[in-house]
Amino acid sequence: MKTIFMGTPEFAIPSLETVYKNTDLKLIFTKEDKPNARGNKIVYSPVKQFGLDKDIEILQPKKLKDAEIIEKIKEINPDLIVVVAYGKIIPKEIIDIPKYGIINVHSSLLPKYRGASPIHSAILNGDTETGVSIMYIEEELDAGDVILKEYCDIKENDTLGTLHNKLKELGAMGLEKTLKMIADGSVKAEKQNDSEATFVKPISKKQAKIDWTDTRENIYNKIRGLNPFPGAYTFSEKNQNIKVYKGEKIDKIYEGEFGEIVEIINKKGPVVKVRNGGIILLELKFEGKKIQTGTDIINGRKLIIGDKLI
Repeated sequence: MKTIFMGTPEFAIPSLETVYKNTDLKLIFTKEDKPNARGNKIVYSPVKQFGLDKDIEILQPKKLKDAEIIEKIKEINPDLIVVVAYGKIIPKEIIDIPKYGIINVHSSLLPKYRGASPIHSAILNGDTETGVSIMYIEEELDAGDVILKEYCDIKENDTLGTLHNKLKELGAMGLEKTLKMIADGSVKAEKQNDSEATFVKPISKKQAKIDWTDTRENIYNKIRGLNPFPGAYTFSEKNQNIKVYKGEKIDKIYEGEFGEIVEIINKKGPVVKVRNGGIILLELKFEGKKIQTGTDIINGRKLIIGDKLI
């Protein structure tokens, strides 16, 4: 089976390995190279690096609608195109080319969480279950027929990072099953129920800010759902930007104002008052500094009782 793969980040790598091992992979598409944070070095995407290591042809077009790109795909005449976290919309001119269509590995149980931030959203909303959906790509975003789903529990201490790693492996497992089904003609895809669809946008800076008047459950979910990226954040009264990477719920009612440091728990960290209890700050990063533990914060007196986070 001749294939083309489209993907960009680390999430796509296990699926790309599956396509490489189980099909005749002819071409890889990935997003354009970009400079690192300091702007002094070009960074290749994980998918591009894989292609270079395996000596597979790589294309990084700004637009897929270019006539040369469409002609290139027609020349290869792929049986199947596999898309995993590519980051670009696939035009209909390309969707219509492959014999078996284009399939996508999406990190939610569709039709829930169509869109850009399904893993973040599952944790932010306190879900206890998620998974991946292997689906056909249509012109409408994440609305294609679903070939199969793989399910995954979300643990109380899961973060965006840990759940991401579970789902990237689960996606590859589901993709391998799907490739076999396509090869032997046993696919029975089901239409999504559009009335049950929910949509999620990229995480905004406003969404990542902690509201200390919220419940301890919602704040805890925000901290772990945005760890490691983009990181839930708050400000000190001195206008210092503080990212919170790890916290712990505490079921205790405190006097004082929301956002106030109301207790110091030795060998753990400072406690912030919230609507229905407290949050122990276990891992923080002050702007321009390295990540510090709650104990580091206590020992360095970076936050003391009476300080306010806003």
